Amino acid sequence: MSSLKIGEHSGTFFGSPLVCAAALATVDVIVSEKLPERAATLGEHFRMKLEELKAKYNIAREVRGKGLMLGVESRFDVYKMILKSLERGVLILDAGRNILRFLPPLVINQPQIDKVVAVLDLFMKEEESERLSSPPSNQDD
Repeated sequence: MSSLKIGEHSGTFFGSPLVCAAALATVDVIVSEKLPERAATLGEHFRMKLEELKAKYNIAREVRGKGLMLGVESRFDVYKMILKSLERGVLILDAGRNILRFLPPLVINQPQIDKVVAVLDLFMKEEESERLSSPPSNQDD
């Protein structure tokens, strides 16, 4: 910062009262609603449920992440599962061809997490059933 002189670095909205008020209100909500603590607690619940799916279905390789930012590595391309989940009102991202990525908002609640897990359970069951009934393919493993 010592390399800049006064007035050499500025922006139209830097430090405006409105931006500062919005930032302070955001911090107040994060602190008063204990959102980081909620993320840790709900993340543990979510991770436990995803680990249960991993134990139940061979198509899930690994569950990883921290807090509510979680991922499930699959043994197959997850594109079809993402589209099917979207049809059921669950938005899941990918992180490459075979990883389901979960980045829910800090205000998510446990019933919403359980809905995500229920939808995943349904589609993992379908996917595993399809794969067991069709001839083996090396392309997805």
